[in-house]
Amino acid sequence: MATIINTKIPDFKVEAYHNNSFKTITQNDLKGKWSIFFFYPADFTFVCPTELGDMADKYPEFQKMGVEVYSVSTDTHFTHKAWHDTSETIKKITYPMLADPTAHLSRAFGVHIEEAGLSYRGTFVVNPEGLIKVAELHDNGIGRNADELLRKVQAAQFIAKNPNEVCPAKWKPGATTLKPGLDLVGKI
Repeated sequence: MATIINTKIPDFKVEAYHNNSFKTITQNDLKGKWSIFFFYPADFTFVCPTELGDMADKYPEFQKMGVEVYSVSTDTHFTHKAWHDTSETIKKITYPMLADPTAHLSRAFGVHIEEAGLSYRGTFVVNPEGLIKVAELHDNGIGRNADELLRKVQAAQFIAKNPNEVCPAKWKPGATTLKPGLDLVGKI
């Protein structure tokens, strides 16, 4: 199985539900900024609203960091609107909800479940050049945590600005980083 880390995101054009309107989103909308693709199985389900609500709560922090969040499922933008209109949790969402009924994005990111027409829970952090820097996949019964994703984006942004340093486990902004070199080998 080939990795998609440091590969370019595919060209795409999808419809989205965003801020009470429908809009078209393409790969050009991502140029020059950090992005998160947050794939989930389906609207009107169980674990999904807990995750999307968690992301909605953290969205202002992601925006302060210059990061756009895109939730993605194989539902249509009409279904996203209906879910937004009927669920108190989903009403909190102010980030774009991408519709992927043809599964173009789901397949391109390697999360599509062909026999079900749904996707696995996949989280991808994309840098301003369109390269995937974080790829995380979960089975559909395992929910994700926006706090941990926020920390991973902070680390990815730090490394982008400081390419000669690396972030150790549980690193947070302001904490000590490591400078890889012979003097660290066997010392940690």
